[in-house]
Amino acid sequence: MSEKKIRGGALVARAIKDKGIENVFTLSGGFCNPALEGFMESQINVINCPHEQIAGHLADGHTRITRKPSVCIVGPEGFANAVPAMMEAWGERSPVIFITGSSSLKRQGSGGFKEIDDVSIAAPLTKYSASITDGNRIREFVDKAYRIATNGYPGAVHLSVPVDIMFSSFDDDAGLDERPFSHQKKPIAKAWPDPDYLNEILNLAINAITPIFIGGHGVWWSNAEKKLEEVGLKLNIPIFNIPYHQKLLGEEADTYMGLADIHQYPPSKMALHESDLVLMIGSRLDNQMNFGNPPLFPKSTKLVCINGSHEEIELNRAADINLLCDPGVFLEKLLELKQTNKLKLKKVWFDKNKLEKQNWIKKTLDDLEKETNKAKKDGGKIHPLQLALDIQDFLNEKDWLVIDGGNTHFWSEIAINIAGFKGKKLGGILHPGTFSMLGVGVPFAISAKNINPDSNVILISGDGAFLSGGLSIEAAFQEKKPIIVVIDNNGGLDCISQQQERLFESGKHFATDFRDIPFHSIFEGFGGYGELVTKREELGPALDRALKSGKTACINVKAKGVISPIVAAVSDKRDKASIE
Repeated sequence: MSEKKIRGGALVARAIKDKGIENVFTLSGGFCNPALEGFMESQINVINCPHEQIAGHLADGHTRITRKPSVCIVGPEGFANAVPAMMEAWGERSPVIFITGSSSLKRQGSGGFKEIDDVSIAAPLTKYSASITDGNRIREFVDKAYRIATNGYPGAVHLSVPVDIMFSSFDDDAGLDERPFSHQKKPIAKAWPDPDYLNEILNLAINAITPIFIGGHGVWWSNAEKKLEEVGLKLNIPIFNIPYHQKLLGEEADTYMGLADIHQYPPSKMALHESDLVLMIGSRLDNQMNFGNPPLFPKSTKLVCINGSHEEIELNRAADINLLCDPGVFLEKLLELKQTNKLKLKKVWFDKNKLEKQNWIKKTLDDLEKETNKAKKDGGKIHPLQLALDIQDFLNEKDWLVIDGGNTHFWSEIAINIAGFKGKKLGGILHPGTFSMLGVGVPFAISAKNINPDSNVILISGDGAFLSGGLSIEAAFQEKKPIIVVIDNNGGLDCISQQQERLFESGKHFATDFRDIPFHSIFEGFGGYGELVTKREELGPALDRALKSGKTACINVKAKGVISPIVAAVSDKRDKASIE
């Protein structure tokens, strides 16, 4: 037993340090001061944010890019503000460790200062939510939370640290007198396949004529995206990505076709309907995948789900075959089929998918050219698809693109696929996850810049999305991380108003319009660069000036409100005018 005493908060910081975590995000509050002192003494980087939700989004963005857990620590009332960020991280399986400095444990349930049942609130939005009940067990709780967050189906976790434990003193080696004596991070456990199930799936692959891959979160978190690309190329199997997730492959990858979304990427309908085998790796059969049912997946298609954790297997009960296996391990087994010359799939099917993509891109660009020429002639506003394409033309292969919004997001997804087919390579892409939460764009862009300081980072944000979380731009100024924000300014919540116009008996929209907001002037007021763009030909020079300013900048673009294919497709009838 050590004679040296330290506060519980310092023990939390040391436990975090043991796991190799290097970044903490917060809005500093009195409940968390001992932990913040501990982070300072442990030389862990702490970024103070203007709002707790932003702290959570920054932690999430950092974790998604690096695939390393980070920490969001807030006070009791700050926990309520951080809940949306917790939900966003949970939806994308992002292993963020949320820590709440909470009300006193010894008087729990008596109406303590800022008392809130944070453990119960966080429980359905995390893999694990618990209150530390004994300061001598702090290392144990942190170790358990970390392992749950990173192993199997990764995801956010939550620990509540009562203020009396946070401020009380404990031995600095508390918790190290029993196993595990070392609390350093350990390798992530990987699921190995049952040989019988594996052989059944491999035989399906050997005999398949029109197979496709659909990759998801599990591929990313298992660091297996390069193996997926290699398998697609060597085995001539087209690869699709589930919607709403950081891209597994660069859009320029030859084997990548697009989203497995018949609205945002129509050629995927042909691929799904003509496939005889769908290999879904690290994905969920959720609403985006029509829960595995026709008409998205025909009855004639064999649907196989490969997941690295039992939680995912339980979610994918609709599959014809489920395999509990780390995605990287499964992909290695497929490569062995090629090496042993057992899988000899010809390239006819692969080439058919490439041709479908090429034809779709040609038609889309032809239609866009007519629209753009008309706008130039008539003095009309820029089309959101043209805006997204022009911004990508400005970026180089080490730069990052971040997207935030409703229709802005949907049009930008289409633009990314088109630009990738034409050879555009980017350093990375980030966008909202499963919940389509508005307001994540600025913190995600700051995360990208923080990790890639030598890269340019451009955020394309809808005006509604920016209004949801735009004041977090202060963190970019405070941390001296200049980013460029391009506002797709169509004057309202366009995605919602377009649904209303198809749903409401009057054919009108309601409560979705904004006034003419000078977003660029807001940035100037913060000490940044701002510029208003009303014509397409003004965009390129404005971006160049913004970049050369060296400041966090806003290009406020007056864009045309155009219904995206996904909104048009799902709101064509009044009785089903919603995204799902």
